[in-house]
Amino acid sequence: MAWHFRFGYTVLSLLLFRIVWGIVGGRWSRFDSFIYSPSTVLQYIKGQGRPEHSIGHNPLGAGSVFALLGFLLLQVASGLISDDEIATSGPLSKFVSSTLVSTATFYHKNIGKLVVIGLVVLHIGAVLFYLVKKGENLVRPMIRGDKETPVVTEDSRDDARSRALAAAVFLVCAAMVASMVQLAQ
Repeated sequence: MAWHFRFGYTVLSLLLFRIVWGIVGGRWSRFDSFIYSPSTVLQYIKGQGRPEHSIGHNPLGAGSVFALLGFLLLQVASGLISDDEIATSGPLSKFVSSTLVSTATFYHKNIGKLVVIGLVVLHIGAVLFYLVKKGENLVRPMIRGDKETPVVTEDSRDDARSRALAAAVFLVCAAMVASMVQLAQ
């Protein structure tokens, strides 16, 4: 269970980082670059996507990102207030009602983990679909930070300064999680 908690704190640190980076990060990392209207998503599904949808997250990929972020946050939050009634309890469980602890524990153990696993499998399946069926490698640009596109577009900020900022943001997020855990003990 010690490793379970460590992984949970790491996931929370990464989630907080991604939320902050979705606000202050490079052009194609920011949430405002991939918030689409329902009509745009429907057009994309019908095969009527626009060329700029190949930059950053397309309308379906954006939905997947938001779903993963939301459900991972819910999974981590439920873990922080869960209690197995044997040997371990989340660091924040003592600050909420026993009813909320029971509900969170049930969700964390029985529902949340299955939803997260399903979303991860769906996400990986979509990446493989784009690679095999459409010949588009979505992983390489995530790793390299660059992507060739059919349209001329604004470059994302990806230099030593932005990477240093990203590292600093992550360290602040990790420190916040560590502080929360320390204060709860």
